[in-house]
Amino acid sequence: MIRRLSRYIAAILVFAIAYAVNAHAQFKEEAFTQTYNDTSIKTSAADTSDKMFSFKELFGGLAHKQDLRIGTMLGGSIFMPGASQIYNRQYWKLPIIYGGIGALAGTGGYYLHKYNVSKKNHDAAAALIPEYATDVSLPPIDYRSKQTGTWLLVGAGLVYWGALLDGAINYKPTEHPHPGRATVYSILLPGLGQAYNGEYWKIPIYWGCLIGSVHYLYTNNINYQRFKRIHNEATTSPESYTGPISAETAVWYRNVYRRYRDYSIVATALFYLLQVIDANVFAYMHDFEVTDDISMNLEPAVIAPNNAYAFHSMPPSGIENAVGIRLGVRF
Repeated sequence: MIRRLSRYIAAILVFAIAYAVNAHAQFKEEAFTQTYNDTSIKTSAADTSDKMFSFKELFGGLAHKQDLRIGTMLGGSIFMPGASQIYNRQYWKLPIIYGGIGALAGTGGYYLHKYNVSKKNHDAAAALIPEYATDVSLPPIDYRSKQTGTWLLVGAGLVYWGALLDGAINYKPTEHPHPGRATVYSILLPGLGQAYNGEYWKIPIYWGCLIGSVHYLYTNNINYQRFKRIHNEATTSPESYTGPISAETAVWYRNVYRRYRDYSIVATALFYLLQVIDANVFAYMHDFEVTDDISMNLEPAVIAPNNAYAFHSMPPSGIENAVGIRLGVRF
């Protein structure tokens, strides 16, 4: 099986390389050497895919020696919280960001440590008690510390997320709406890019799709875990199992809900990605308009061949032109 798969992969690679070489030979060389980026545009305005991320560009921007693309600024802020505030020259926000994240994360870790210690002491005491003992008090488990610590860590995450969003809000692009900012907005908060583009009617659609996908993900996962537990109980100790659902039925429902759960995960990811792409595309196309002056012209014409391609050659008859119909549409 592995050997056959490796042959298929090798054949696909050979075909792809051969096609790439052949395609390169069919067209003029200039088509592969053209540049489509205006070098006069500032870096912050040229959010292209030429270079996804560069540490040299990042540190040059943080030193205020060059402009940063918003994607580079966001990438730097993910690994170095506060990088966006440094680039935006808002240094007074750094103590708030680091102080908030440090205080909330440190306090949350302390409370979670208290919970783990209480649970460890409870389990250790329970292991020492004989099975026949009935009137024995065990050290309590501090579930309140677990809840407090969890919420404090969530608060630290919100401060981190707020620092990323604050950097995108205070970024100074050279155009409006800026595609990079719209994309970052949608990445950080679904629907925010559509609001930035002025397309508020799309927000309920995307939020409805995302909430519905997450709802089905939650319910399908609950049912999957339920039938998985029933199947484990029915197969681990079949002599003592007295449940109304057989092991065969439980495994069938387990597989069904697992598949539905996976579909829900895919749907959630696709709707999230779709709203990011939508915000980016419509920010790019905000100046594209179709006027009311739409006309169509249909007339006979002598059609000359297009000599723009290198593979064009003279036909055997020596006749290059052809009679046909020209269709012109103006909008």
